[in-house]
Amino acid sequence: MRKALFFLGLTAFILVGIALLWPSFSSHQAGVAASPQQDLLKVPPGAAIATFAGDCFWCMEPPFDKTPGVLASVSGYTAGRTPNPTYSQVSRGLTGHTEAVRIIYDPKRVSYAQLLDVFWRQIDPTTPNRQFVDEGAQYRSGIYYHDEAQKKLALASKRALERSARYGGKPIVTEIQAAGPFYAAELYHQDYYLNNLVKYKFYRYRSGRDQYLEKIWKGDALFEALKR
Repeated sequence: MRKALFFLGLTAFILVGIALLWPSFSSHQAGVAASPQQDLLKVPPGAAIATFAGDCFWCMEPPFDKTPGVLASVSGYTAGRTPNPTYSQVSRGLTGHTEAVRIIYDPKRVSYAQLLDVFWRQIDPTTPNRQFVDEGAQYRSGIYYHDEAQKKLALASKRALERSARYGGKPIVTEIQAAGPFYAAELYHQDYYLNNLVKYKFYRYRSGRDQYLEKIWKGDALFEALKR
């Protein structure tokens, strides 16, 4: 009987201890799970979001940052299958994600259609699973819509580009699909073009991006404005 009472009391003591410690443990775990870069994805009241993929996210931030009405651009990963991917995993093509940017913008100052115009002027939409020097599905181009209005505008902009003679009749293979989870990239990737200017310019020049875009869009008013 004494043994039974002892073990009953011990069990009760352990359960009470767990109940007391669990909130602290849970909050600590939540803090670990929430990577600091995820704070970058917070959307202010009245703002909207857009998600685009166009090869190296370092090169996709500057044109959007120059666009009036854009509040923030966040480099990250989307359209994959692995939760919380790392750059090492994505860059090796292990997770199905593509490098992308999340655009947080003020819809009263810039429209989604205008953001699409900026996007198309940054990519080669005719190459599947490749952008410029970077090869692999992790560098595929894409538009990831967040509602039906964005979907309609994205599809319409793609059709308009297909009807133009800009790409010499080549089909546009940029994927357009509903947005899924977006994971902000590691902090050292954010604003890379500002924080690592020499490395960024060296990579960009070697990638062939500017040479291609100049050939396709030279003389276009928006393209020329975004170059400044």
